[in-house]
Amino acid sequence: MNLPFFIARRYLLRQKGTFSAFIIRLSIIATALSVAVMIVAVASVNGFKYTIKEKMYSMLGHIHVELFDQNNSQSLDFSPLKYDPHLAASIQSIPHVSQVSVFAIKPTIIKTKGEMEGIQLKGVNADYRFSEGIEFTGNKIDYSDSAYAKQIIISRSTADKLNAKAGDTVQLIFLDQNSNFPRIRKVTIAGLYHTGVENVDEYYGICDIRMIQRINNWTAGDINGYQVELDDSRYSDTVSSYIFSKYLNAPLTSYTIKELYNYVFDWLGLIDMNGRILLFIMAIVAVINLGAALMILIVDQSRMVGMMKALGMAPEKLRLVFLYYSGLIAGAGILLGNIVGGGLCWIQQKNRFYKIAGGYLLYEICSHSFRLEANRNNRCNHTCFVHTLHVAAHVVYSFYTTGKSVTV
Repeated sequence: MNLPFFIARRYLLRQKGTFSAFIIRLSIIATALSVAVMIVAVASVNGFKYTIKEKMYSMLGHIHVELFDQNNSQSLDFSPLKYDPHLAASIQSIPHVSQVSVFAIKPTIIKTKGEMEGIQLKGVNADYRFSEGIEFTGNKIDYSDSAYAKQIIISRSTADKLNAKAGDTVQLIFLDQNSNFPRIRKVTIAGLYHTGVENVDEYYGICDIRMIQRINNWTAGDINGYQVELDDSRYSDTVSSYIFSKYLNAPLTSYTIKELYNYVFDWLGLIDMNGRILLFIMAIVAVINLGAALMILIVDQSRMVGMMKALGMAPEKLRLVFLYYSGLIAGAGILLGNIVGGGLCWIQQKNRFYKIAGGYLLYEICSHSFRLEANRNNRCNHTCFVHTLHVAAHVVYSFYTTGKSVTV
């Protein structure tokens, strides 16, 4: 029989209505709260990053195949390339590629009565579909016109700046570096989209690709590039490298969205630091709480310590008694914390009772990462957490047993 474990378990279970019982319950609750906060914190950070990335992917795709631009510049005139159906079919056949679509980009100024706003119009064909992750109101572009559709889709934030709504008529002003006069087109706002990502909503609108081709005096086969969408963003770097090495010749190249918008993804990487800081603070709080509780329990059981020594129990065995104290308290707190933290994420996933600014659902965000990433991270955090508590128990008990603070 494991005598130290038997003594620790019996002591913890038999403490009812005493001061020690209150300290034990308080330690378990404090540990549980720390673990629950860790779960929600990690889930929130990972879920926020996941949601931002997915909304960017849903609008911009995962990979762009276009002409090489050494400076990745955003000039007024983008050089065209000829559409190659064989290249599009080859890319479509690559595993994890869900869709390949063509696009053309043209900066423009949208003018309403008294308001003007500059955006980049992204020309697409009738096969283009908005992702389910993008909020959309209004109608889609009607491509039945034999020339080009005289409709556009802009973001809700751009419409608010222009004091416009779906169905309103606006003017598009296109600047041409080779001409002293702008080209003006009158179009209708067919619908409004909203991703919640500022870098997407404020700078992009959707139109018929034939309008861009007409404005630029291109032929029907001229495009700016291919947008490749994947079923899993984790394969973007691999698929991009494969496309470049297998199918592309100069001056064509492939870019991942991470490369085109590296400042956004670098910012998302910095968010990890917030989660680490919160985890560190919660771990320190939990260790301090448990250390204080063990200190009180050791002082409260000074008579038991003296009796065990008098009966011949080795110091290592006494140390194990308090080590099991910490293990049982930490185990109960971690179990309760997982139930509370996981329960909060599950309840919000089902009911979505809490929202934050920007249209994001806090625990809808949490639920994504809780399913995908948080379990693995939390298991690692909890393992380190338990080991830290055990070390704290050793230190606290060793301080009292090697010194003369404990009265026998």
